[in-house]
Amino acid sequence: MNRISTDILIVGGGAAGLSAAVEASAKAKVTNVDDNPNLGGQIWRAELGKVKSSEAKHLIEQIDVGKVQIINNAQVFGSNGVDKLLAETTDGNLELRFEKLIIATGARERFLPFPGWTLPNVLGGGGLQALVKGGLNIDGKRVVVAGTGPLLLAVADYLNAKGAEVLLIAEQTSAAKLRRFARGLWRQPAKMIEAAALRARLVGIPYKTDCWVTSADVSSSSRVLRSVSVFRNGITRTVECDYLACGFHLVPNIELASLLGARIENGFVAVDEFQHTSLENVYCAGEPTGIAGVESSLIEGKIAGLAGSGQPDSARSHFAARDKVRRFGEALNKAFGLRSELKTLAEADTIVCRCEDVKYKQLSEYGNSREAKLQARCGMGSCQGRVCGPATEFIFGWKPGSVRPPIFPVKLKNL
Repeated sequence: MNRISTDILIVGGGAAGLSAAVEASAKAKVTNVDDNPNLGGQIWRAELGKVKSSEAKHLIEQIDVGKVQIINNAQVFGSNGVDKLLAETTDGNLELRFEKLIIATGARERFLPFPGWTLPNVLGGGGLQALVKGGLNIDGKRVVVAGTGPLLLAVADYLNAKGAEVLLIAEQTSAAKLRRFARGLWRQPAKMIEAAALRARLVGIPYKTDCWVTSADVSSSSRVLRSVSVFRNGITRTVECDYLACGFHLVPNIELASLLGARIENGFVAVDEFQHTSLENVYCAGEPTGIAGVESSLIEGKIAGLAGSGQPDSARSHFAARDKVRRFGEALNKAFGLRSELKTLAEADTIVCRCEDVKYKQLSEYGNSREAKLQARCGMGSCQGRVCGPATEFIFGWKPGSVRPPIFPVKLKNL
């Protein structure tokens, strides 16, 4: 086992992690560990090995390689004491010893089950975008983008720029909620300009509110996606397509914080004004503390990096900016809250836990996630409930179960 010691360990190489690394490295020795081959996280995922975002490039350029050690392709899966984490790399196990820890593990897409959601070419919005960035040719392919949240527009814009024929953007939230959210953007002029530019690039592509996918169907010959059924205003229509990109906003990655014993409140890591968790010497920044967008992640990362490296006065200077973007996050989550009709999309034979092929009719017999796990293995597969957990929480109201190591699948030899 290889061992590394550092003053401040940052888990996550996205917006919050990079921002924290830049600030903390001025006063401390910093190690940043991330499971991706390149820095940038999910929001700034590298395209064919190159980061395209100018904002991400600027942050990466600010990192002093002499003071920040970058470890890519390393997945943290557990702890080895109060001041040591364990990560799996291509070369085996890595023990990371730290004085301070900053958790910046980001978020993932939320998926909800409906008939056909496990078919080939039915993907998350960010998932399809990541595949295209990795080299998938989408040119000329017919795509339906569905679900909820600003990510739908970003995905549609990216796929459209790559030559895809985006047929429809189906947004489940109501037009009234969306209008209220849009009216509030006057407090965020930059976001208003960004949203206007995005919509301008998508002129001609239908954007329907109060609209959601109810099922996906396959070609009998090829067994790949042929069409999706879309419901709006009491009418269901069929849209023939090659890909469905479907995601229902974001879920915070709080597994590491939960494993270490940090306090979780309302599904997020609880932090104080300095991004300090309930654990001594452990901070958290970005989406695990609340879904509020990249600007919030950047500011929270700054505060965590400054506070963790003994610069409280500098950290305090960013409090007002953080409070402002957090208010935007609250409005965002309110505008794109999931409607109750989505709880009824799954049919009796619809798979809910795709790792273990557990169907809706099986889960309807149980009263909580623990019973479902013990009796039907729901959440026991390789994703460890990251997909089915948020789905069953929404559909059945089940509370998440406890987090145990390893929090990611690990090779037996590394255990």
